[in-house]
Amino acid sequence: MPRHPVIAEDCARALDRTASLWSELRGQRIFLTGGTGFFGTWFLELLTAADDRHGLGCKVTVLTRDAAAFAAGPAGHLAVHRAVELLGGDVRTFAVPPGEFSYVAHFGSTGPRAFHDSDPEGFSDLVLSGTRRVLALAQQARTRRFLLASTGAVYRGVASPDGSGVPETHPAGPDPVSPAPPYAEAKRIAEALAVSTVQSSPGLGLAMARGFAFLGPYLPAQAGFAAVDFMNDVLAGRPIGIRGDGTPLRSYLYGADLAVWLWTLLLRAPGNTAWNVGSERAISIRDLAERMAAAKAGAVRVPVTVAIPPVPGAPVAAYVPDTSKARRELGLSETVGLDEAIRRTMIWYADQRREPGSHPSPP
Repeated sequence: MPRHPVIAEDCARALDRTASLWSELRGQRIFLTGGTGFFGTWFLELLTAADDRHGLGCKVTVLTRDAAAFAAGPAGHLAVHRAVELLGGDVRTFAVPPGEFSYVAHFGSTGPRAFHDSDPEGFSDLVLSGTRRVLALAQQARTRRFLLASTGAVYRGVASPDGSGVPETHPAGPDPVSPAPPYAEAKRIAEALAVSTVQSSPGLGLAMARGFAFLGPYLPAQAGFAAVDFMNDVLAGRPIGIRGDGTPLRSYLYGADLAVWLWTLLLRAPGNTAWNVGSERAISIRDLAERMAAAKAGAVRVPVTVAIPPVPGAPVAAYVPDTSKARRELGLSETVGLDEAIRRTMIWYADQRREPGSHPSPP
């Protein structure tokens, strides 16, 4: 099955602006966990597209719990690509394959939101045991660069209410008595494990990608993300119902930009440090819903309602990064604006709803 037209165009544009990035991957081996998630599929899309264009001859070993489901899903073309080999196993206990891996990207050890909400102890074990296992592989495989997917939630509660963004240098962390700290706290400890490992492993470099919010193909439809819920409502012709007051601020980086950022961090980021990954363009949840309601061409616009009226003067919750370090030191940027990200994501979701895997028309 070929790439969906939206993703094919996204990858072509991304490759046009990253031509100098790929030469060092020639003949190299890469190890990837979380290859079937949002980060992993976009990471693989851009790598396989680069291999198609440049003939890199690289190989990426993708750890997966269910190879058959991966191959049968919307990213099934990745599972059979010449650069991809699948390794079955749990991230906590997988058998370490022999040989060297020049690069390791650890995007696994996440699990669905329902898991870390209902079983925080089990979720924490998944994150920490999985991270230890992959770090051990990196040490054994003489890895040069390790990319760890972390989260902006490690700054929980410290983002500026005006949406100006929180920098990587902010010292605050999650409140341990908050109703939802396990995800953020486990990710903070995973970062500490990674830093400790590279400090004792000469030749192993580390970049940590603290992801915020995203849009694009491959976002899981039932994950509980507000943006995906809104899109499902629009495609079904249902009213968009916002459970809160619609005032929290978020920002959304498109998947193709995310892929460029991840590969740049893995191959180019200096030092052993953390990098915010996301958009700096803040938008309220209510405004996002209105933009999505207006995005489906030729359809009757669905209404948007809020469950709780906003309170004038009340503090506004914000989850927005400051990405000035990535822009300044790595030349990274956001190239797909919000309206275009919504449009392209909606095309892909509409095609998946019509017939999973179908590619009816170009974007």
